Amino acid sequence: MDKTSENRPLRVIISGGGTGGHIFPALSIADSLRERNPQTEILFVGADGRMEMEKVPAAGYRITGLPVAGLQRSLSPSNLLLPFKILKSISMAGKIIRDFKPDIAVGVGGYASAPMLWSAQRRGIPTLIQEQNGYAGLTNRILGKKADRICVAYPGMEKFFPKERIVMTGNPIRKGIVPATDETRAEALKYYGLDPQKKHLFIVGGSLGSGTLNLSVRKWIEKGCPEGENLEVLWQCGRYYRPGVDAFMEEIRKRPDAPACIAGIRHFDFIQRMDLAYAAADVVISRSGASSISELCAAGKAVIFVPSPNVAEDHQRHNAMALVNRNAAMIVMDDKAPDELMDKASALLEDTDRIREMEKNILTLAIRDAADRIVAEIYGITDRNGK
Repeated sequence: MDKTSENRPLRVIISGGGTGGHIFPALSIADSLRERNPQTEILFVGADGRMEMEKVPAAGYRITGLPVAGLQRSLSPSNLLLPFKILKSISMAGKIIRDFKPDIAVGVGGYASAPMLWSAQRRGIPTLIQEQNGYAGLTNRILGKKADRICVAYPGMEKFFPKERIVMTGNPIRKGIVPATDETRAEALKYYGLDPQKKHLFIVGGSLGSGTLNLSVRKWIEKGCPEGENLEVLWQCGRYYRPGVDAFMEEIRKRPDAPACIAGIRHFDFIQRMDLAYAAADVVISRSGASSISELCAAGKAVIFVPSPNVAEDHQRHNAMALVNRNAAMIVMDDKAPDELMDKASALLEDTDRIREMEKNILTLAIRDAADRIVAEIYGITDRNGK
């Protein structure tokens, strides 16, 4: 294969989303495709009303939405409409393929991936699945039977997919996520207005996945921030929860007995400069979505995971335990977090040796060029299929 062939422009559909954990890796793949050839045409396909319909255009890419949605766990009238939404989404996906004529369709997880990849496979379009988690969901297991390649981030995935089509690539991450230097740490502390003489805790949950983390912080504050005299906190509370957190913090500050540590707590609905938030942190508290884990590995941070219980096949617990078993992270289960999480974080912040050991171990799990590896697989697939 000559150099021109290796870097020829492609037409690529990238489908999926729903959370930042799906969207940011998808954008990283798109950026890597564009870096390889700026003439490559990329079309994102997401789910109407979901986060990707805002984030993808903001990153400079085209997106079209499908009406597909997920099954609600509670008894909801919207569940009655689900079969019709799925059928309509499959029909729309077929039209998108006919109009766009992709060389390949890439699925990153989320509601839109299923109808898009299924439609592509029916029409003989090559497909690639980017499976982020250590425990594959049912939809990807079904799609994986006909996918040309399944790019994974954890060993042992042959129990879910055909072994000969699995390739270890890692999960793509946002640019700039690297271990902190003295210079970047100083920049981060200045950016967030933090005191270099204090210790720093970064608490990060997704837009809807922050509920338990927020409750844990609020209970800690209401108890007077025990062990928090020398601590400052960056707290991403999520857009959905921001109004309630705003009201809570305002009420606490008005109290005559407000804890002194309240001055060192900074809360945000969304952190734009994640690279600097990681650089500032001595310890991170996080959900254990695959994308978050990949970023924490690349940043080399000591982390306490609180797996979300509201995910398919309990995959966040599986993700977290893969690191806990390597002494690269700690774990607190969701139902224990409101009473235990902040105490464990405070204790870890005082244990410098444990922090250093966890930082060293988690760094060994980092794969920094995952997006480039996936793009290499995309080119390999399209070459073999004569696209």
